[in-house]
Amino acid sequence: MDDSQPAFDADPAAEPSRPRRPWAAKFRDALRGMKLGIRGHSSFFVHFFATALVMAAGVALQCTLHEWMILLLCIGGVLTAELFNSALEVLHRGLDPETRERNYKALDIAAGAVLMASVTAAVVGAIVFAYQLAKLLHWI
Repeated sequence: MDDSQPAFDADPAAEPSRPRRPWAAKFRDALRGMKLGIRGHSSFFVHFFATALVMAAGVALQCTLHEWMILLLCIGGVLTAELFNSALEVLHRGLDPETRERNYKALDIAAGAVLMASVTAAVVGAIVFAYQLAKLLHWI
């Protein structure tokens, strides 16, 4: 084994320990991350507009508690996928040009994840709202 390579069986106690961060600092960093993700990407405007429409439709169609939970899970899933996509885009911008060229597939996959979450949420929302509308019109 080359002496310049670190040993994998190094004593973990020899590594410097990081001080524990208080929960308030962790939440502050997480909220800052959400703010950075939301402010820096225009696609969040589309998702927030869709969220407002879903909320208005849920109120107008008198959704039940369980339907609200389903709708909120879908909204959260889409926004979470978009935050992960935004994080990958930020990482991508920090890479050197050669590495960027190899990284485009990862960006496409992340965008595909957002699309998958959005389409799934739209289908679930359509089912919930169609059912509620049918109930309000006494079709069922």
